[in-house]
Amino acid sequence: MQARRIQFLFLSFLILLKYPSHARSSDDEDVKRSHFPDGFFFGTSTSSYQVEGAYMEDGKGLNNWDVFSHIPGNTKNNDNGDIADNHYYRFLEDIELMCSLGTNAYRFSISWTRILPRGKFGQVNPRGIMFYNKLIDNLLERGIKPFVTIHHHDIPQELVDRYGGWLSPLMQEDFVYFAEICFKSFGDRIKNWITMNEPNLLVDMSYIRGWYPPAHCSPPFGNCSAGNSDIEPPIAMHNMILGHAKAVKLYRELFQLKQGGSIGIVGNTEYFEPLRDNEFDRQAVSRALAFTNAW
Repeated sequence: MQARRIQFLFLSFLILLKYPSHARSSDDEDVKRSHFPDGFFFGTSTSSYQVEGAYMEDGKGLNNWDVFSHIPGNTKNNDNGDIADNHYYRFLEDIELMCSLGTNAYRFSISWTRILPRGKFGQVNPRGIMFYNKLIDNLLERGIKPFVTIHHHDIPQELVDRYGGWLSPLMQEDFVYFAEICFKSFGDRIKNWITMNEPNLLVDMSYIRGWYPPAHCSPPFGNCSAGNSDIEPPIAMHNMILGHAKAVKLYRELFQLKQGGSIGIVGNTEYFEPLRDNEFDRQAVSRALAFTNAW
């Protein structure tokens, strides 16, 4: 129930942002913080690759986005995340900015290769653990509640090279191994876990359209050098959802009672209606809703 309440409040906040006129009272009063219930979160959100920078520094290993973005033509202006917002070195300044906005929540993701530079085929990087400990502790000191995403689209390149990343069922246990390290290292302070961010979007962009690494696609969606847009997406989806389920099972059985947190998944949700009132269109809607919302 608590997780559903948090989700409802967050969605309500998004509605207020998108339709500010509806947030006014009949007397056209300004929206005030006091209008929101106790426990409402005003927050900001990032992902590790998009903000951290510190490319290959302090023991971090190569991830799939590091490799993909360094290939000319794969990104706009050939940009990459080598420096990004330099959050790795400026996180204290970023926390000050959060405080200046009056926020009380921050959702961020943990870089898989900052913790496990080579996935399970290498050692845990203590400097990566240290960075996230400092980030979490400073957030809590400033009254900002951390929400942690374990997987936000970046995976160790080692796992891509060895067996194709999410196209292999071996990735399920790799993800659970990474998640367990996160639970053990940060779970005493993290009370809200997200296993994966928008896996449906990741599958779409990686294995249907080919815009994200590994840039797999086939006609009519694109003309990538590798991939099959009919076969690969359900394989990746299957491995992701099982990896998520296994990580949730692990958390609930070994960590939740002691640590007192909650765990879930974030989807890029959409709503569809049939164009025409016939069985063909209704089935198309059913498939679309399953792909986007049934995670």
